[in-house]
Amino acid sequence: MTSLAPRVVLVTRQTEFDRLLATHATRGQAAFFLETRGQSLDTLETQRDRQNTAVTQAKQAVPDDWTITQVLRDDLDRFLFTQDDIVIAIGQDGLVANLAKYLGGQPVIGVTPDPDQTEGVLTPLSADILPNLLPRVAHGDIDLQRRTMVEAHLDDGQKLSALNELFIGHRSHQSARYEVQFEEQVEFQSSSGVIVSTGTGLTGWARSIMTATHHQVDFTPDDQRAVFFAREPWPSRTTGNKLNFGEVDNNKSVNLTSRMNEGGVIFADGIEQDFLRFNWGIQAQIAISERTLNLVQHI
Repeated sequence: MTSLAPRVVLVTRQTEFDRLLATHATRGQAAFFLETRGQSLDTLETQRDRQNTAVTQAKQAVPDDWTITQVLRDDLDRFLFTQDDIVIAIGQDGLVANLAKYLGGQPVIGVTPDPDQTEGVLTPLSADILPNLLPRVAHGDIDLQRRTMVEAHLDDGQKLSALNELFIGHRSHQSARYEVQFEEQVEFQSSSGVIVSTGTGLTGWARSIMTATHHQVDFTPDDQRAVFFAREPWPSRTTGNKLNFGEVDNNKSVNLTSRMNEGGVIFADGIEQDFLRFNWGIQAQIAISERTLNLVQHI
């Protein structure tokens, strides 16, 4: 941190209550829509209220001589972070994963507004500790967990990083066609796409893939390692399915060359609208990223 007063950036996502309200215009109409389906709006309203309370607490915890701004998850691809920002993510664990690729080493405080609605892996903290925690973060008097990220490097210079996983494939349900190269092996494949997962991602999408494929790996979120899976590679006269799994580290990457005329994409952590085009002839190297998610640890 510099001698300038820090800026706190509050990151949230629109609640399910607010999304329903935007669709149905009034609370009464939203409630009627759910009630006709045997559901209640009350739970969603409670979740909205708890998030608003946590946001209010966070704002009140910021010292008067600091600056503060708030950004929604859907606007992250248009928001410019600065190096001296302190980021507070208020929501479920997935919000931190969505946020990570837009950062460049800033400390992230993960706050849960409702412990019953999250695993608390990336958002383990309560908003009521922020008044004591924020000054410590500003002075660097805290422990950070530096969670490993992966990054796709295209041969045209574009990059995209991820905290949980990168998806390389077709934007629709069509088969993805590509050439994969790992270590000394090369194979042309047609599959449902390739997932490259970090240690953080092993508890998410990758976990279901490991269950289905019986490929098991176990490393921690701060290990400089990742793993790739080809999803359902189809064996045929021209395509193979042997190069379907491998571990990436600081000395090994996995390389893919697109054989899709259109619709090929690479996206990170489930944010499909922010993607790299991966069409015919484009080459992508997937490797361990130089950046990490710097998650503030519980005090």
